[in-house]
Amino acid sequence: MEANENLAFDALSDRIRRRILNVLGEEGELSVGEIVAHIDAVGRTTVSSHLRVLRTSGVVIERKSGRNRYYSLDREGTARDAFTYLQSLLHAGLDAVETSTPRASDAEPEDRGRGAG
Repeated sequence: MEANENLAFDALSDRIRRRILNVLGEEGELSVGEIVAHIDAVGRTTVSSHLRVLRTSGVVIERKSGRNRYYSLDREGTARDAFTYLQSLLHAGLDAVETSTPRASDAEPEDRGRGAG
């Protein structure tokens, strides 16, 4: 696994950070205050701390406008690398299952003739 994937998995390991990502995925770009309004379990300072982790790990993008900061998912960032890694694991697992599971056409001829009887 590459460093980018490790950063993403570390960032995604926390339940609150996953909730923040879910909100950003559903709502698009939001300010810290707007994110806090969607996440009632923790306060603004905690959300800001989690956003810093997500930003430094490359999972979200920060845009400054005056005194406000807006956050959105980084669709080309480390989360994409982690997703690609997970996809490769899934495909490898499916390939392994397909090669180890006997198909009906591979059954012995005498087994095919057996039925209810």
